[in-house]
Amino acid sequence: MLDNGSFVLLDNTGKQVWESFEEPTDTILPGQNLNKSKDFRARQSDTSFYDGSFQLSWQGDSNLVLYYSPKSSDETSQSPKHDAYWATGTFGTESQLFFDESGHMYIKNDSGVVISEVLNGGSDEFLYMARIDHDGVFRLYRHRKDENAVAGSCSSGWWSVVQQYPQDICLSFTRQTGNVICGYNSYCVAINGEPDCQCPDHYSPFEHDNLTGCRPDFPLPSCNKDGWEQNKDLVDFNEYSNLDWPLSDYDMLVGTAMDKHMCRQKCLEDCFCAVAIYGEESCWKKKYPLSNGRKHPNVTRIAFVKVPKTNLKEGERENSSLVLVISILLGSSVFLNFLLLVALFAAFFIFYHKKLLNNQNLSASTTRYFTYKELEEATTGFKQMLGRGAFGTVYKGVLTSYTSRYVAVKRLDKVVQEGEKEFKTEVSVIGQTHHRNLVSLLGYCDEGEHRLLVYEYMSNGSLASFLFGISRPHWNQRVQIALGIARGLTYLHEECSTQIIHCDIKPQNILLDELFTPRIADFGLAKLLLAEQSKAAKTGLRGTIGYFAPEWFRKASITTKVDVYSFGVVLLEIICCKSSVAFAMESEEEAFIDWAYRCYSQGKVVKLVENDEEAKNDMKRVEKVVMVAIWCIQEDPSLRPSMKKVTQMLEGVTTVSVPPRPSIFTTSSFKTSFIL
Repeated sequence: MLDNGSFVLLDNTGKQVWESFEEPTDTILPGQNLNKSKDFRARQSDTSFYDGSFQLSWQGDSNLVLYYSPKSSDETSQSPKHDAYWATGTFGTESQLFFDESGHMYIKNDSGVVISEVLNGGSDEFLYMARIDHDGVFRLYRHRKDENAVAGSCSSGWWSVVQQYPQDICLSFTRQTGNVICGYNSYCVAINGEPDCQCPDHYSPFEHDNLTGCRPDFPLPSCNKDGWEQNKDLVDFNEYSNLDWPLSDYDMLVGTAMDKHMCRQKCLEDCFCAVAIYGEESCWKKKYPLSNGRKHPNVTRIAFVKVPKTNLKEGERENSSLVLVISILLGSSVFLNFLLLVALFAAFFIFYHKKLLNNQNLSASTTRYFTYKELEEATTGFKQMLGRGAFGTVYKGVLTSYTSRYVAVKRLDKVVQEGEKEFKTEVSVIGQTHHRNLVSLLGYCDEGEHRLLVYEYMSNGSLASFLFGISRPHWNQRVQIALGIARGLTYLHEECSTQIIHCDIKPQNILLDELFTPRIADFGLAKLLLAEQSKAAKTGLRGTIGYFAPEWFRKASITTKVDVYSFGVVLLEIICCKSSVAFAMESEEEAFIDWAYRCYSQGKVVKLVENDEEAKNDMKRVEKVVMVAIWCIQEDPSLRPSMKKVTQMLEGVTTVSVPPRPSIFTTSSFKTSFIL
């Protein structure tokens, strides 16, 4: 390690063979040689040193530029540079960039004249470093030297920020949509020069750090006649000053008569409107998902965020009424009789529910119990069917007790003994699973012959309808969906207290929420294992033809690798936007996975994404994802990677080696099994 901070490797003759200064990461030190066309890439987070989405580039035209440039899933490549959000604006082929020990970073032209002072530390009493941080901000740091210690050493304390670009990263992105600084439905506020992602009132973060966005704590507007947004008495607005979500608007209203009250009213009258933004006699109506939210004094606009009227106000009114009633009763002997009735009712209620719980013989402490009448009313007599599964039918409903929250109610077939067992298992085990890529179980009903499960409602339907519809979804969005499914399966297999084998992974059992985040659904066919078990005895054929692993047809133990196989088939469908079952019915020559492997082995992967220009421009990643899928569909379960390994390969954390041929199981001689 040299005194200037460069780490140098020497061979056995003392010759230098490598130097860290020549392979920059995210930090520049004084004296470092800054050659043209060098890129400095920010880390992913404070604790993750994987490449992040921001880049500092010392370009060949002598312009020092900050770019938003998200790394591709292929670890060997990166996405093209997006819009620059800060630059020195300097040009000249012979210019040079310098960073000295006094904390000065400057650009000199070919005549030796300083044409731009980028950073100014101001004193040689400090040690300096410049770094592009994970939040996309380029900062100059300093640390006071210890005069009583060895020259150049550091005293105790922290590095402090002297200067930074841009001053407010929250205001830097006006042409980018999607998740740049903060995620969807959140907004960015600069606090002490650092971006802080916040959720509006009545919204909650997807994750604790808020960086992945926020979800509403209420059902999204659906424009159905029974939606809460259709009843103006149920609609409220939260007002915010200096807040905006640029680029999310679908309608703009302009006029001298336009004021903030009219703007609010226009949003109230429009069921699609999630937020109204007013400013300068103009009104912008915004829809979900909201992107690039920023709050700053320079944003001279007012935001009206539409929400349902909360139960808080009703609770306050009820409390006021309760105080009045108690005051009256206390002055009367009626109060004693009232207390007696309450005690009798409470005793009956406790006895009744103990009886129900004893009959159920399961633990559902994390889920709510519903009566059959509640669910019958919520579904309006089970009228609107969403789909039919192996153990019952799913209906759409509205729970008024959840501020008119939409739910999916799964009504199980009472006559099937196995269905009753699956019900008890689902409530006790699935109620304890919590992951962003799983559909949450909200409650259940076990009343007499009625057994029902209540799940959160997914507004964007199934992955099947999304993939196999008329229009082809964006390639990048499909990759993110695949990654989300992989993470959800990893959780089921390795991270929850009771290991869960799904046994029926297919596009119809992958649902999409309001932000198109994939959620694994339908655990009615799940095979559950205790944590210490590694295998499960096969008790009967489960799953869906076309997604079966070979071991289902043999006298072999069923493990988590059956889900890996099914995921591999789904992954190929995500790549091609083709249904494996439909392909088998249409083609008499070969099975879907045979065709996919043939395209890969012959170097014709482009055939898998024909008419998909976005994917064609990212063929390295397409080929890599295809290789991951082929590893998943190996005949030998021991050759298939775990879902954790699959996730790492899709994330780019682990390299993907060349997969072998999936085996004779996929040949056309066996193809008839897929079309039964």
